[in-house]
Amino acid sequence: MNPLRWRRGELTLAAKVLLLQLLVIVVLLTAVGVLSIRQSNADFAEERGAQMRSLAEYVAVQDFVRTALEEVRGGTELWQVTADLTSYAERGVRLSGATDVLVVGPDGTVLAATDASRVGKQADLGRGDVAAGRGGTVDVVAGGERRVAAYAPVIADLPGDNGAVGAIVAEAAYPSLGDQLAEAVPELGLFLGLGALLGLVGTWLVARVVRRSTRGLGTTELAHLADHREALLHAIREGVVGVGTDGRVTAMNDAARATLGLDAGPDPVGRGVDELGLDPHVVALLTGEGAEVRDALALVGTRVVVFNRGDASSGGRGIGTVTTLRDRTELVSLQSQLSSNLSITDTLRAQTHEFDNRLHTISGLVQLGEYDEVATLVGTLTRHRAEVGEHVAKRLADPAVAALVVAKHAVAEERGVALELDPGSRLPALAPDESADLTTVLGNLVDNAVDACAGRPDPLVEVWVHAEAGAVHVRVRDNGPGIPDELRDAIFVRGFSTKEEVLGGRGIGLPLVRLICAQRGGEVVVDDADPEEDGEHDSGAEFRVVLPIGGAIGQDGRP
Repeated sequence: MNPLRWRRGELTLAAKVLLLQLLVIVVLLTAVGVLSIRQSNADFAEERGAQMRSLAEYVAVQDFVRTALEEVRGGTELWQVTADLTSYAERGVRLSGATDVLVVGPDGTVLAATDASRVGKQADLGRGDVAAGRGGTVDVVAGGERRVAAYAPVIADLPGDNGAVGAIVAEAAYPSLGDQLAEAVPELGLFLGLGALLGLVGTWLVARVVRRSTRGLGTTELAHLADHREALLHAIREGVVGVGTDGRVTAMNDAARATLGLDAGPDPVGRGVDELGLDPHVVALLTGEGAEVRDALALVGTRVVVFNRGDASSGGRGIGTVTTLRDRTELVSLQSQLSSNLSITDTLRAQTHEFDNRLHTISGLVQLGEYDEVATLVGTLTRHRAEVGEHVAKRLADPAVAALVVAKHAVAEERGVALELDPGSRLPALAPDESADLTTVLGNLVDNAVDACAGRPDPLVEVWVHAEAGAVHVRVRDNGPGIPDELRDAIFVRGFSTKEEVLGGRGIGLPLVRLICAQRGGEVVVDDADPEEDGEHDSGAEFRVVLPIGGAIGQDGRP
């Protein structure tokens, strides 16, 4: 493919680079030529200036010239000595090849010259001063051409008078530009030609490389592609983050900045990911090496975000990673509501199953005529429910939270798990939003604890709820298998779950618990329920939650 070809009515970028490089070479060669001519003129001025000064000094010390100038100063008519002075000037021209030789009076007037038209005019000596008795070399313009002029004073040889009576000026014209070029062409042309050839070859090679890199696109097309990329990047509602191999952000759209909480700060593009103030686990998801990330769940501020990261490459060489971010906060909220509905369904199902069993028992006793046993069974069931309700209501004044604990107690019994509310629990009535958040947190923790210890010997779940100093403290402990240390972060930020998939999804509860705690400025931590176990037996798990609330609460848990 010709690198100079046209593409859709315009030169390709490679062709433009080639032409630009050629223009640079032309400018460079022109500059070299100008510098060469200037250097030639400088050499000429130095060499010929020295010759002209020697000539001027030679003529200036001739006895006749000094005598003639002394006579003119003494009153002799100029015409009486002009012819002889002119002959000396012409002799100087013949001796040195000077362009012109002038005899100048003390006031700078030309008294004699090889060019008769200059007689009677002022000699151009630049800043030179004939009367001061000093010589020098200057550049002058005479006869329409530039010349180097050297002058030497003629010193009087009269008793008591050693002043200058005049000066001799010798001029040599600079060679013309044509002459200089003609003289320099053989040598300068060779070097300039070689430079132009090498520059042309190098530029052609650069143009080929550029053409391959840009795939033959023109500058307008490249600009349109860049504009389309920017428009596409910012039009995507999902967050997109590009990170280079050096860990710096190469691209980030508006959705990603909003999701990561960076929309109010400086532009993150060009900065290191670790300089953006993000949590370490978020930095690891954006920059981590190794396997690609698929649907990783993380908490970013108060948002639940799903990360998907893939490698980016060009020509088979890795150039970084591209990560997409999906804000699932609303979805998690919906899933939480669905999970709550499913939990209510499970609770109702457990209670229905329990009542069915007891009704069947009562029915059988009635058919057998064991009416005393029926009365005893009904009394026992009534007392048990009353005791559970009274135990919970006495300690938890918030109706929603108390109802939740009673319902979870029934579910736990149905699954063979003992659920105990710590006698030290104290909770006042809460605001509706605070009560909703607390029931979500407590419900998820109890469900996980019951699932963990169900089917084990003597399964037990202990719940402690206490409100004080503007916060509700919750502790849920079970005697299940516990949670390994390496999974204690994963269960919160990656939607971790060891349970089989069900309607509504798994691995949502604990991220939701952390989300609610983060939104209220609280925290949730997990530890071993019995840290003194030696590792041969299950130590269980204990979740501790601090959930700030708005109302002032006393030390006894009452508002």
